[in-house]
Amino acid sequence: MTLPTYQATKTLPPIPVSPTPIPSATKTVVKTQKPSPTLVPTSTSEPTPGPDAWRLQPVIPIISDSVVQIYQRGLQLGNNPRAFSKIGDCGTTPTWFLGDFDRGPEYYQLGEYHELASVIEEFKGSFDRTSLAARSGFNTSAIFSPLWSNLDYCQPDEAPLACEYRVHKPIIAFVMLGANDIWQPEAFEIQMRKLIEYSMQNGVIPILSTKADNQEKDHSINATIVRLALEYELPLVNFWRAVDPLPNHGLQSDYVHMTYGNNYFDDPNSMEQAWPVRNLTALQILDAVWKKVTQQIQ
Repeated sequence: MTLPTYQATKTLPPIPVSPTPIPSATKTVVKTQKPSPTLVPTSTSEPTPGPDAWRLQPVIPIISDSVVQIYQRGLQLGNNPRAFSKIGDCGTTPTWFLGDFDRGPEYYQLGEYHELASVIEEFKGSFDRTSLAARSGFNTSAIFSPLWSNLDYCQPDEAPLACEYRVHKPIIAFVMLGANDIWQPEAFEIQMRKLIEYSMQNGVIPILSTKADNQEKDHSINATIVRLALEYELPLVNFWRAVDPLPNHGLQSDYVHMTYGNNYFDDPNSMEQAWPVRNLTALQILDAVWKKVTQQIQ
């Protein structure tokens, strides 16, 4: 498989990436007509939500103006505005996640969501692509370890995340991690901050997502994901809430793996399964971000 490489058109000053929480700052209004050569991750001045407030976050939120600034930086760095990457474990591979939308209309049915056809056309080529930062067993630490890199594409001592961003040059990345972080919960927030800030520094809009399972028993990983999305004003799919009404919360009998169905969004039986819901919500958030950064919506 040949993966396209996009060359940067301009080198910009690096953004300091710190694994520790960054200080609060006043929210800045972004003027989209004048791209800024630098981007400093900032947190909002809003109060921290309660421990269970994450459950109430919408499945698909209103997209913040902050993503426009990341997008502009990505364009200046030469990122491909029609490409996205997937960062995660086995559930992020094309077999399960989004691959059908590059395989042709016979593999999916949009039904009442026919307006999503335009975003499928816009990002064709990324849906069925195997990411260099998506692999069975991956957690937030593995994506920064060169030991897990694909040596057919990655440079010596290059970590999977850095390799994926260099090779594919995406403007957006779906970040679907957490299920394999239950073994090192104390490292999860540190590594997620590192991932978020590295993505922003490289002009990649990270789309975060809660998970359906609760292997950690206290939903602490989902609570952390939502808190970081709000702090950095990033797009978030509250997938946990999307599958909450499904039988067994969209989980198989092991309460870990999600139930599978065809991506027929007009079939009630398919939409009782978690994977079609996962793919539908991913298309919806991708569409919302794309329209926001291209000013198709205000």
